[in-house]
Amino acid sequence: MPKFFRRDSSKKQREKKTDRGFLVFQNTSEVIRAEAILKKEGWNIRVMGPPPELRTGCDLVIEFPVVEQLNILRILEANRIPPTKVVPVDSPLLKPVDLFHTKDFGKYLMVRAANMKLTIDKETLKIVNISGGGCPDVPYLAEELVGRNLNIAPSPRDIGHTLCAYCLHLAYEETKKKCSI
Repeated sequence: MPKFFRRDSSKKQREKKTDRGFLVFQNTSEVIRAEAILKKEGWNIRVMGPPPELRTGCDLVIEFPVVEQLNILRILEANRIPPTKVVPVDSPLLKPVDLFHTKDFGKYLMVRAANMKLTIDKETLKIVNISGGGCPDVPYLAEELVGRNLNIAPSPRDIGHTLCAYCLHLAYEETKKKCSI
């Protein structure tokens, strides 16, 4: 079939990307609060690392469906947490940074979210290591989680209050998904 008769999948991918946007906030606490509010309301959002063009000091942005921008902004404004900037994703340069990286070491599985790493024993689901970050609560988080089973370990988000705790919570949730918990 001649090339000009084929369906252009790259055009379809470009169209798909333009239906998303980023909510940029002043700091990580605002991102965490906005995420909780929007997820509670049932919105299809996800927290991502911002592309370099959008970094403002906060290491996170919320990706959201652009067609719902007005409704989402109303909810955030009603909760006194408006974003500092709303950016449609219409440029290939505005690619968000994937927060998750997984490494399988055979017996162990390590999931990294941003700068925090959580490692488990795949057979027992015991958390064997917490590493990364530079926040003051990282040693406390490690003390509370290492040696506990992933099924019964507390959520890092419930026991920590920093960007590191939040990123560790993301790694914790991603690990649970990978282990089908």
